[in-house]
Order: sequence, then structure tokens, then C-alpha cells
Amino acid sequence: MDPRLTIIDERLSRIKRIIAIASGKGGVGKTLISSLMALILSKRNFRVGLLDLDFHGPSCHIVLGARDIEFVEEKGVIPPLIHGIQFMSIVHFAKDSPVPLRGKEVSNAIIELLAITRWGDLDYLIIDLPPGMGDEALDTIRLIKRGEFTIVTTPSVLSINVVRRLVLLLRKIKVNITGIIENMRLKENTLIEEFARENKIRYLGYIPFDTNVDAFIGSPEKLIRTSFGMKLSEIIKGIE
Repeated sequence: MDPRLTIIDERLSRIKRIIAIASGKGGVGKTLISSLMALILSKRNFRVGLLDLDFHGPSCHIVLGARDIEFVEEKGVIPPLIHGIQFMSIVHFAKDSPVPLRGKEVSNAIIELLAITRWGDLDYLIIDLPPGMGDEALDTIRLIKRGEFTIVTTPSVLSINVVRRLVLLLRKIKVNITGIIENMRLKENTLIEEFARENKIRYLGYIPFDTNVDAFIGSPEKLIRTSFGMKLSEIIKGIE
């Protein structure tokens, strides 16, 4: 048995809630929601950590405008504090270099990252997963036994079809689904609400498409004041 697995349980033992943000497809705003969710919770005086597990496309640091990140090594790694959030990502080590990992290499990297990170006492740990149900997501389920999954999707037929398979998999392996967030709504519709009702998943709410978001990537204080940020803030109240 890998001794790091026991260490992981210890590292996570003082975290009250662990929420993994998942999606069936890429480009639905999952990373933006993960990053701003952590920021909003922090501003409500919760102790919050943010873990970017998207090894092939880590982007949370870009959303937060985190540059020249440095961490402290002391019997492990103490995550740097970014805008009041304890932030951990593969970019701490790889910087801007590509991370060509696959299969067992991905699993080993996740185990190592979880084993060395000293989170301490947290109210929330938000995890940004890569899209789909690849090694990162499956390892999160295996290694973080108390994890809750919040699903992000857009109201398109293609996204809903992929999310349906994601929900079936999560249900099969008996994972707690906190709810589903509808993002980038362009017009009135009930597609996601109906999907949530049919699958007995809590519909957390919708976020309208906001053309201002891209202009404020890297400026989180401005992002949370956009209509996107304000709507997400309302949604988060439902899962605190």
C-alpha cells in the first residue's frame, strides 16, 4: 500500500467540506466558477482552499491574476495565499511548461500533490477538475472520500447529453452530487431545470451569458462585480 494515501487522509482531515467542480464538456465556464466560488466564500469570511487539478490546462491562476507564485516548504508544502485563498496548482512546480502526463503518471502526480499539501483548518476546499471523467476526476473520487460534486453545464443539447453520462457514472459509484449550475444562458429555457428534475438533482440556478467576463480575467475584484459574479454569489448561498 502506498504510504502517501494515509498522509492524504491526514492532510484533508481538518477540512469541513470538499466541493469538486465538474463538467462533461470543456468551455462551459467550470474554471471561472471554481475560482470565483473560492473567492466569494473567502470574502464571506470562510477559510477557503482552491486546488487546480486540471494538469493539462491549469487556469485558475490566470483567473485570479496570480503571478510569480511562491510557496513555503515545511514538512510538506504550505499553499500560498492568493486574495485570501489558499491556492495549490501544478503551475507552482511546472510554471508555464507543458505537463505531458498520462495514465499512471497522472495518478501519481495527484497523489503526490495531495500528500505534500498542508491545508490546515479550512471550511471549504474547492477543486477545479478537468472536463469529462478522466483520471483526474476518478482519482479525486478514489482519494478524497468526502468529496461532493457540483456539475456545471450550458443549456445546449450537446452539453446535456455529455452531462447525462457524467451523472450516470457519479450515481453508479455513489458520489454525492450537490447540484447542477446552468452557465452561459442566452435566452429563457427550461432544459437544465427539466434535466435536473428528471435525474433528481438539485438545480442550483442559472448564470446569464456575460460579455464583460473576458475583459476582467485576471482581475478577480472586478470579476465578482460583473453580472456573472453577482449571480454566482446568489447561487453559492444555496450550497453554503
